[in-house]
Amino acid sequence: MVTIKKDVWKGIEEEKISSLKSDDVMKLLNSRERRTLKRLNLNPKLKRFIEKVAKIKKTNPKKMIKTKIRDAVILPEWLGLVFGVYNGKEYKRVDITLHKIGKRLGDFSHTTARVIHSGPGVGATRGSKFVPLK
Repeated sequence: MVTIKKDVWKGIEEEKISSLKSDDVMKLLNSRERRTLKRLNLNPKLKRFIEKVAKIKKTNPKKMIKTKIRDAVILPEWLGLVFGVYNGKEYKRVDITLHKIGKRLGDFSHTTARVIHSGPGVGATRGSKFVPLK
């Protein structure tokens, strides 16, 4: 007998998440995210962004939604949407999946890249002048 494992978020299956009310979702979020969503009136940019996402989801859900609002909490209604999150240089693609709910958009668009240093160049330090030239 083969059992198929379904994806769940905090004990709720993906199909049932879209039918949750906002109060039920708030209970499942961490305190920091809950507090952010409770204070939407204090952050009008975030409130307008959430309304904009709802409007785009109705009209064109395949469209990439570009944003610089990295501190937006990912809501269950956004499942399946694609965001372009600005990292200071470019817009990184963020596909919203089940395991990203309750986190911030900025968590998936890193602002710093890995720095790879090579060996010292000629004239870099006093000690490098003794490195034989190739």
